[in-house]
Amino acid sequence: MLSQDWRYVFLDGFHAVKHAIRFSADIPVIITDRRSDCLDLATLLASDIVDTLAAQVLELSEREFVQLVPKPHVTRVAAMAARPSMDQLRATLYTRPRVTPTVLLENPRNLGNVGAVVRLAAGFSASGVITTGTVDPWHTQVIRGAAGLHFATAVLSASIDDLPQGPLLALDADGDDIRGIHIPDNALLAFGSERQGISLAIRRQADQLVSIPMRARVSSYNLATSVAMTLFHWASGCRDQPFAQDS
Repeated sequence: MLSQDWRYVFLDGFHAVKHAIRFSADIPVIITDRRSDCLDLATLLASDIVDTLAAQVLELSEREFVQLVPKPHVTRVAAMAARPSMDQLRATLYTRPRVTPTVLLENPRNLGNVGAVVRLAAGFSASGVITTGTVDPWHTQVIRGAAGLHFATAVLSASIDDLPQGPLLALDADGDDIRGIHIPDNALLAFGSERQGISLAIRRQADQLVSIPMRARVSSYNLATSVAMTLFHWASGCRDQPFAQDS
């Protein structure tokens, strides 16, 4: 398999490679065993990356490709990309002023859910996603779930005692109804695990507890669904800044 040097991450499939290119990732190698199909797919779905892809993609034989990527994505494209340094990521979330919310996932367990949250954060132009606990938010399965959109937002892990400054709003069933709450643009939005919810430590640090309305006898929302509803509420409410758009 392609090298798992911690400084690099594996991009599995066309869409992950596409987003990495679009958001200026450092990609030293892109491989396929079907160059023509790869470029045809780019022409159909992402014409903006065709020239870059054509210049970088290396065509291997099927045997060579499978040796490097034992379980290839159906699109038969893979790549390695440099992981942003911790200094770069911390500068985005801890040093520079934040004009969009940051999502905090407390001790998440499901890699696919974390990837879906990263994808949501990128789509809403959130400042970033922070995870606590042992899950690596740059794990290959997380990147697959995010379709490579880690490069469109800041993604890192941190401890509860080392969070960015800004108002901390924690999602909790006993909180105030989100429909009556204005979410500040620089808010840190904390989500606990589906089983345990937010911890006592986050509850104590929170400036406000916020709840999403839910039908009686329904146990919980999926984590990514909760993040989506909260970010949509922020984006559709009274905001301090216009919604970010790429040029």
